[in-house]
Amino acid sequence: MAVEYKAIVNDVKTGKSYNVTVSGHHANSLDGKNIGEIVDGIFVGLPGYKVKITGGSDKNGTPMRKDLPGKKRVPLLLADGLGFHENYHGERKRVAARGSAISSEIVQINMAIAEYGPKSIEELLNPSEEKQE
Repeated sequence: MAVEYKAIVNDVKTGKSYNVTVSGHHANSLDGKNIGEIVDGIFVGLPGYKVKITGGSDKNGTPMRKDLPGKKRVPLLLADGLGFHENYHGERKRVAARGSAISSEIVQINMAIAEYGPKSIEELLNPSEEKQE
């Protein structure tokens, strides 16, 4: 089965985010990587760049948590933080969360640029828009 991810790449300098579809052997290369890892930008169409994996979610919208090892989706008793926000002080709730490793169930991967390359992001990700202007 072909794995396809929707990568949201954030440019930390400008604050802009870019939606990039990752499929084929690039998607297979991301499988098993963890939140916090810095990977080559070639996987998301940014050669020369380095991007940091900051999070993601599966098809149900269940968020990935950095502090939870593995790929599985597990129910956690949370007081506050990623995946649950309390309505009153001291409230706790059992909520599903996914581990920090990327698996085939993940749909969206959030990334931030850690190291910039020689070409601009606009030039690499939107070549058709550059020509029209």
